[in-house]
Amino acid sequence: MTTSRWAPFAALSGLDVHDMLALRCQVFVVEQRCAFAEIDGRDPDAVHLLLRGEDGRLEGTLRVFAPAGENGAARIGRIATAPHARGRGLGHTMMREALRFCTERFPGSAIDLSAQEHLAAFYGAHGFTAVSASYLEDDILHVDMRRLS
Repeated sequence: MTTSRWAPFAALSGLDVHDMLALRCQVFVVEQRCAFAEIDGRDPDAVHLLLRGEDGRLEGTLRVFAPAGENGAARIGRIATAPHARGRGLGHTMMREALRFCTERFPGSAIDLSAQEHLAAFYGAHGFTAVSASYLEDDILHVDMRRLS
């Protein structure tokens, strides 16, 4: 059974931070061959979702930012599922948790994310629609998506 926990960055343990960054590096830097600095300085401003399996290993993670900027939308990002945990619907589980979190914490706010283009239908199943043309980021096609409240 997978357990989930939300925590602001300051409340994460050293092990949590290590596991979260290791998973994100595995997925984004190694698997997707994106040569970028995974530590972007934005984690301290986010609330993080960590999913751990019965064995304690991190199975998935994402981060959420409170509404800010001109558009006043919350933002979901750095959604990653561990290779050993794929094929069990954890991506959908994480999205449902993130949407619940955002609607409870930021009622009435839209929610934005930057989707890899091949995952647009996945996010569409959670109520997101494309709000930009496709663009290259780290040599991967992306599209900006939004879910209205």
